[in-house]
Amino acid sequence: MNRPIARRRFVTAALAAASCVAVPQLRAQSRLEKSKLAIAVGGKAAFYYLPLTISEQLGYFKAEGLEVEISDFAGGARSLQALVGGSADVVAGAYEHTINMQSKNQFIQSIVLMGRAPQIALGVSTKGMPGYRNVADLRGKKIGVSAPGSSTNMVANLVLSRAGLKASDVSYVGVGTSAGALAALRSGQIDAISNTDPVMTMLEQKGDVKIISDTRTLKGTHDVFGGPMPAACFYTHADFVQKNPNTCQALANAIVHGLKWLQTAGPSDIIKTVPEAYLLGDRGLYLASFNKVREAIALDGLLPEEGTKTALKALASFEPSVKADKIDLAKTYTNEFARRAKDKFKA
Repeated sequence: MNRPIARRRFVTAALAAASCVAVPQLRAQSRLEKSKLAIAVGGKAAFYYLPLTISEQLGYFKAEGLEVEISDFAGGARSLQALVGGSADVVAGAYEHTINMQSKNQFIQSIVLMGRAPQIALGVSTKGMPGYRNVADLRGKKIGVSAPGSSTNMVANLVLSRAGLKASDVSYVGVGTSAGALAALRSGQIDAISNTDPVMTMLEQKGDVKIISDTRTLKGTHDVFGGPMPAACFYTHADFVQKNPNTCQALANAIVHGLKWLQTAGPSDIIKTVPEAYLLGDRGLYLASFNKVREAIALDGLLPEEGTKTALKALASFEPSVKADKIDLAKTYTNEFARRAKDKFKA
């Protein structure tokens, strides 16, 4: 056998051997470090978390090899407590918690974005405060929020601070994000409410509230925050991200798959997919709510850098513990997983 032919055969054999080694390595790299996950969420029935519900109901987590157990709490502050306490691996919650926690020297990180606007509206009771003129009239009043310390609480604090009021000038009452919130406002237990849809649209359309601040649209969000404001995301401990990159990638894939589906889903598709209880007994108003917040749902899971700056500026304006110059925003999120998921699903 001449040398050129022998050399070619050797190279071919070597390449074949190399490929046999490479395939198992790639499989090993994509193996989930943790396939069973506990996910905490505060107010799952709200549109704020619709991408989570869609990905769950359509089996996108299972398609990624994940077995998820979703625990629903009254508000975002409670789900954050579950993460800190160790009963949850991941939270579906508001991005700004990553900043708040870093100010307490605890590092948590967003891995995929679900909402590009907070979808929270603040309204005053038309029955309880018929003579309402401005935000100063809320002094001494009871404001319903999903849970104290949640994003609904944060938006209310921001609105108050811009009117010269402190959080201590009002009383906050946890009312959840579904039927309990409707009942609390209508029964007079609270004078105003900061909450998400479908609750706020239902109260608004029945004439129960007068909306005084609204972040359910991109324009409304810009008016309130002065820029883009990232909202719901999956966040977890930074060391969990480091130790479980394949698991985090699977989570991002599932959510971005859901975001892709939502881009073309019609009202009837939504009704068929979400649990009946989420409709709060009124399909028409539920769909009216969906149409109002649709543009606030993220498109591709990527968190905009400009949005992190908006969130920090907002928090620092009323939260004394958040010092803007002490926060490293780069440590509050990563777009690495969402970028790969976006490429995979062409979102």
